[in-house]
Amino acid sequence: MNPRTTPRTRPALLLTAGLSVLSLTACGVVGGAGDDASVSPSRSYDITVGLLLPDKDTARFEKFDHPLIRDRVASLTDKQGEVVHANAEGSKDRQSEQFRKMIDDEVDVIVVNAVDAKAVAPDVERAKAAGIPVIAYDRLAEGPIDAYVSHDNELVGQVQGRALVNALGENAENSKVVMVNGAPADPNTALFRKGALGELNGKVDIAKSYDTGKWLPEVAAEHMREAVKEVGAENIAAVYSANDGMAGAVIEVLRDAGVTDLPPVTGQDADLAAVRRIVSGEQYMTVYKSFLLEATGAADMAVAKVQERSIQFDGLARDVVDSPTRKDIPAMLVPVVALTRENIEATVVQDGVYTVEEICAGAYAADCAEIGLTS
Repeated sequence: MNPRTTPRTRPALLLTAGLSVLSLTACGVVGGAGDDASVSPSRSYDITVGLLLPDKDTARFEKFDHPLIRDRVASLTDKQGEVVHANAEGSKDRQSEQFRKMIDDEVDVIVVNAVDAKAVAPDVERAKAAGIPVIAYDRLAEGPIDAYVSHDNELVGQVQGRALVNALGENAENSKVVMVNGAPADPNTALFRKGALGELNGKVDIAKSYDTGKWLPEVAAEHMREAVKEVGAENIAAVYSANDGMAGAVIEVLRDAGVTDLPPVTGQDADLAAVRRIVSGEQYMTVYKSFLLEATGAADMAVAKVQERSIQFDGLARDVVDSPTRKDIPAMLVPVVALTRENIEATVVQDGVYTVEEICAGAYAADCAEIGLTS
């Protein structure tokens, strides 16, 4: 019952986001919706896009996704379109209230990053009954959604798992690994785990595995404290952490347990704190997913749906995915990159996500100099 992605367009592992922008623009994916030649005078620019975000614990949602979508919608609509935005702060009930308010306010399209993929389905049904298209963003919501914008999430897990195996090297088979997975209510969690296990099974000793409610770092910390108690801090050779917020909590628990030579720890989202931990050697890697491409894709799809244009014809949806409630959902799956100490400059710095000055501030200046990351 897990969502699946079609394998025919699986992106290359190390394709940088900067190159992705160029290639997608050339294909009409990024810029196609705003091309003057493709827009007829009859298409409405006076539109309202509803944006529902799930939480504030994941730093990227408010810092990057919201403003990128807002600015892209303005650009596509000659500044006549607007984005109304709400954050559920981890509550599926609050998100339902926010969703219903947007329906009552008669927004033209809703972009939803679901707190709980299953729980949001009745509200998706209500929107469809009201004639409002719904686009699932980052997480695949259930119900009659019109389109999906995210990443190849199984590939994300593969990238993480492969990184751990590479880090452990010839000792991998006898190495005890703790898995700190994401929220069970997030369908991406199953895909991340499936991808990671495809790389880890038979190659390492998975000592403990946990699911982490609502992706909360404090819950991840509780899991890690249990793993330290049962496995022994000195016996944990690596930690699979599904995202950066939890990775930070995992590392703090290991530090508190007296671990000075930290084992490899994975992450996801390329949060600034995580990038700094990678610079300092505390965190081994994170998965960088271009916020620009994902947010731009969602905005392009939202405007196209309101203007009743075909997202497939315009090249905005080149993949299809299945949810437990709908088959063959048009999808845009954005490439991902394994970010380590070696490619920080070629990824988040090159793409303008962070400056070298932001990454290398204060105590991180010496570590940055050590790896040649200077302004």
